[in-house]
Amino acid sequence: MRKKSDLPTKICPVCNRPFAWRKKWERDWENVIYCSDACRAIGKHQKTTGQ
Repeated sequence: MRKKSDLPTKICPVCNRPFAWRKKWERDWENVIYCSDACRAIGKHQKTTGQ
């Protein structure tokens, strides 16, 4: 097994916190933008309202 510190990470544009690679994102890691469903909802809301 790999250590969590060895996994790739990204920064969430909504909460500005780092999040690590997850097995469920294995095939789609390049397209993962947000760390959670809550941040995705906020991010999409901000894009549609122009804030």
